[in-house]
Amino acid sequence: MIAGEAADTTEKKTKTIGDNWTPVWNEEFTFPLTLPELTLLIIEVGEYDPLDMDGFGGQTCLPVPELRTGIRAVPLCNIEGEEYKSVKLLVRFEFV
Repeated sequence: MIAGEAADTTEKKTKTIGDNWTPVWNEEFTFPLTLPELTLLIIEVGEYDPLDMDGFGGQTCLPVPELRTGIRAVPLCNIEGEEYKSVKLLVRFEFV
């Protein structure tokens, strides 16, 4: 999800991955921004359960101006905002 100026605010979702300890989404999203200096990239990971309610897996909030091109290990936080010690998402950022 992109949060910022009204014109920039948008949300996109990946496909759902089945029960897997090391999921790989391998999806690409493009977010055209009008005011990147006031924009946040919010990444939320959910836990899919077809028999029960979907659960919260983790999240992070990254200021777009601080992001750099390349592959990054992005830490995730629990619902209280505390960083998981051994959970990270491998994300590739590219800016054009």
